[in-house]
Amino acid sequence: MISSRFVDCFGDKRLDARGTDFRRSLFANATQSILAMSSSRAEQKAFYRFLENRKTDEAILINEMQTRCAKQVKDRIVLCIQDTTEINLSRHRGRLRYDPEDSRGSGIGDINDSYGSGFFIHPSLVINAASAFPIGFSSMLLWNRPHDMASKADRNYKDLPPDAKESYKWTQSAQESREVLDAARAIIFVQDREGDIFNQFVQISDPKTFFVIRSRTDRATADGEKLWEKLASSSPCGTYGLEVPASAKSAGRLASMSVRICRAKVRCPQREKVWLPAEDATVQLYAIEAREEVAPGSATGDEPLCWRLLTNWPVANLEEALMVIEWYSWRWMIEEMFRMLKKEGYNIEASELSSGWSIRKLAVLMQDVILKLMQMHIAYNEPEGENPNAELVFSEQECTYLTAVEQKMEGKTQKLRNPFQRGELRWAVWIIARIGGWKGYQSQRPPGMTTMFRGLAKFNDQYDGWAIAQDVGTR
Repeated sequence: MISSRFVDCFGDKRLDARGTDFRRSLFANATQSILAMSSSRAEQKAFYRFLENRKTDEAILINEMQTRCAKQVKDRIVLCIQDTTEINLSRHRGRLRYDPEDSRGSGIGDINDSYGSGFFIHPSLVINAASAFPIGFSSMLLWNRPHDMASKADRNYKDLPPDAKESYKWTQSAQESREVLDAARAIIFVQDREGDIFNQFVQISDPKTFFVIRSRTDRATADGEKLWEKLASSSPCGTYGLEVPASAKSAGRLASMSVRICRAKVRCPQREKVWLPAEDATVQLYAIEAREEVAPGSATGDEPLCWRLLTNWPVANLEEALMVIEWYSWRWMIEEMFRMLKKEGYNIEASELSSGWSIRKLAVLMQDVILKLMQMHIAYNEPEGENPNAELVFSEQECTYLTAVEQKMEGKTQKLRNPFQRGELRWAVWIIARIGGWKGYQSQRPPGMTTMFRGLAKFNDQYDGWAIAQDVGTR
């Protein structure tokens, strides 16, 4: 289903073809099981060998994704959303094999809990800042900690240079992304609290590189104030309404959010000064606070919402502040990607593979195909955004089958007809969602990624039967 192919990637045309088939099958079958996604014993063996082959190194897979991404960002303002997730393989620790002759190690190691075993992934997801449409990946770091790694206290972690700390992943991936996204008009890195690192403010900024980071530390300003106090004392520049969805612990509500802006120079923490030139001792930035206003005497039962964002993107008024807040809110995309990678989608942590390096490659390829799911989701749910062709995701023959099955998915009334132009990605998504169990009524909420995930799996089964019949009919 994925139109992009591996071409001259692995130094072997057979591996290029096998990798293309594997990626298509991974997307079509929506599973982490090599056995389940293989149509034959021979194909199953081929997929296992592809993952185990040293020539199909994860760095090559990532580079191919970066190359595709770089071709699509020219003259665009793009957001580069970054975050980290852990892949916990503790349940399979006894099954994972280790080759003592492999100088690279096993590819897995300790994670956060004392009994955990696995690895970490830190992707940089690139989206169009104007439309929220996902474009690709500009960086993807994978690493594992040694099983015998000393504690932070034993390593004097706080006194280590920035590039010796695990938190350097933020700066490293940003620097790599700047090279990949060089053709973009502007790059805005979007990060959660973990990215609130002074050293990074200095290193990733340039005339066309910006950041939007959620504040974790109440930093000291050059004039002796505390940043959060300076923000709180600023007059609100306006308000906006935020729909807070219901959850298992609270009811939904419409929150009234007040917005404050201040411009300030923040000082480098004393401990970090030794690693920076004197001229970088302060950084000029804008701070934005979005705080839920709760009327006296009212009680929602929830902690009032409060976001404090740091950015070097110029912010002078409410409209510009709301744009930056919206950019930060699009972090849900990378969180959704992790959810699909782990629990609700491909369930990478249940992989039956016995090699840590093979599981890491599988995780890289899964994120590539999850990107396609996200493109389908955004194309359908953002009608005013980008409107790509169905061939961004589906092959020409698959589009032919979608045309054939469309009439069956449509109802008898106009309200149950596919409202989109044939050949658009939204047109294809409507059909896939109907196959996945979505009712198709305009009054119903739009299909989610889980519905699309189910629809793709069913579509693949139907398409295989149709393709066989077409092949038989031409003999």
